[in-house]
Amino acid sequence: MIKTRFAPSPTGQMHLGGGRTALFEYLFARSAGGEFLLRIEDTDRARHSKKALQSIKESLAWLGLVPDNLENPIVQSERLEIYKKAAQELVGRGGAYVCTCSKERLEKIRKEQVVRGEAPHYDGHCRGKSEIRNPKSESIPAGAVIRQKIPTSGETKFKDLIRGEVEFKNSELDDQVLLKSDGFPTYHLASIVDDHEMGITHVIRGEEWLPSTPKHLLLYQAFGWKAPEFAHLPVILGPNKGKLSKREGAVSILEYRRGGYLPEAVINFLALLGWNPKTNEEFFTLKELEKKFDLAQVNKAPAAFNREKLDFFNRHYLQLAPAKKLLPLLDGEIVKKLPEGTAEKAVELAKERMTTLNDFASCVGFLLEKPHLDGAKIIFRKSTSEKTKAALAESTEALSRLSDWNADKIKAALEKLVAGGKFSAGDVFWSVRYALTGEEKSPPPEQIAEILERSEVIKRLNAAAKIL
Repeated sequence: MIKTRFAPSPTGQMHLGGGRTALFEYLFARSAGGEFLLRIEDTDRARHSKKALQSIKESLAWLGLVPDNLENPIVQSERLEIYKKAAQELVGRGGAYVCTCSKERLEKIRKEQVVRGEAPHYDGHCRGKSEIRNPKSESIPAGAVIRQKIPTSGETKFKDLIRGEVEFKNSELDDQVLLKSDGFPTYHLASIVDDHEMGITHVIRGEEWLPSTPKHLLLYQAFGWKAPEFAHLPVILGPNKGKLSKREGAVSILEYRRGGYLPEAVINFLALLGWNPKTNEEFFTLKELEKKFDLAQVNKAPAAFNREKLDFFNRHYLQLAPAKKLLPLLDGEIVKKLPEGTAEKAVELAKERMTTLNDFASCVGFLLEKPHLDGAKIIFRKSTSEKTKAALAESTEALSRLSDWNADKIKAALEKLVAGGKFSAGDVFWSVRYALTGEEKSPPPEQIAEILERSEVIKRLNAAAKIL
């Protein structure tokens, strides 16, 4: 069975890159009827945050990416003894060694390497010199660490599911620390042990982890374990192909929720950041993605963030959503101010013009307050003040006589005035719409009038005529 895992570190908010990684892991597992698991990598105790952990879980829930083990995720800080035993076993197998170098010595060799123009790396001083042969029975000196023993020759090759064949020279790899002096594992050791014990078959992660993969494969080899397959996702760049900034979109997933975006839009947007469906289709629900997603269709080239595209998706899903679904997501204080019993009609009216949920207030402003009118704008194009004033007066009279107050009847009454030949459609519909909203672009006047109710409509039409 396919098993993937999302393994965030609870040191901050979950951002777009993490959201896309979680999505692709989820989709790959679900497309094959497999499991999508959650692991909390909280061994960085200095930066660990309960608030960040809650935010990560909330982000996953909002996106609809529910792990199979949500109620009982793997938590690394609860498994320290397991990692210690694994590190000890590796020393016994010859795949790791105890390093007693002081911080002062390590800093000295690092500075010397920089001066020589070398990439900082451990120089192997303790490799093969440690007197600790069996750390299970012998005590490890205070301040000592356990390092991975990387082969000094040969190559480590693997097939990345996105990038194809990848090869690293072992001589260019560093003897990284696996177990720190405080007993906590590094990412490299803990992730390998956990992936093995969880039965993870596919590791899908960002391309920044690509250089670590040969080290991880050598660890699997040293333990005698079967390694999972790896896929490294392309980086997400800004619109100008540079690093994605906060201003451009590098904010948390929950910040998009606060910004008025729907999870359906964010999911659709994230899916197309690197994945190519090989069709002209643009709109995909999460359920549809579960059926269509194919890791082989993920590009290795960087993906570019495009706010306009995200807004495009959000407008689409706003327009599709029934008002009843959107209503609880809107600002409750604004909703309370709407005429009684008109909330859903107001949402239906506004959603055609909204880009985000936060646009609701501006899109229904004319329903909440009397508009400020410009006398010159009430008059349609080349019409006259006298003609517009007459059109408003007859519109007021026609609407006052209506027995049923609904959009269809209101529209029919105004169309009848136009059909009479005295007024153009602009004289009637433009002037009535502007009188009701004070805006040059707004929904049809009959839809606005239905929500405002008759008495308020008559007041506004009279006010506009008075200005003329």
